[in-house]
Amino acid sequence: MAMRFPFHIGSRGSTATTDSREDTYVRDLLEQVLLTTPGERVNRPDFGSGLLGMVFSPGGDVLQAALQASVQATLQRWLADLVMVQAVAVEVEDSTVSVTVQYVVQRTQQQQVTRFSTDLASGQQTSAGTGSALGGS
Repeated sequence: MAMRFPFHIGSRGSTATTDSREDTYVRDLLEQVLLTTPGERVNRPDFGSGLLGMVFSPGGDVLQAALQASVQATLQRWLADLVMVQAVAVEVEDSTVSVTVQYVVQRTQQQQVTRFSTDLASGQQTSAGTGSALGGS
């Protein structure tokens, strides 16, 4: 079993772990890459997407296109052995950033869509996956 991300204590008072489903584990890894700021990890200073730092930058549609390209490249770099990223959509509205990732899990060839949303003002994060709603190969 793998440790949950973000780290938290489970109902039994020990480190929370993912369930046996691989899609939950992969979703946790996607969230970890998206919400980590480069420089945050001592031994991997280039790990992360830098997404949260770019949210308040001016730029409109240009910024959104740059964010999408940057996020997709980052996910492909760090998770290429687990997933094949097909599409990324980034939406920025006020202090809320939402990222929708369409990907195929390499081991099962199952297509997944997951949406991550975080409100930078409150720090509240949500994640939702639609499973294999798009169909598998």
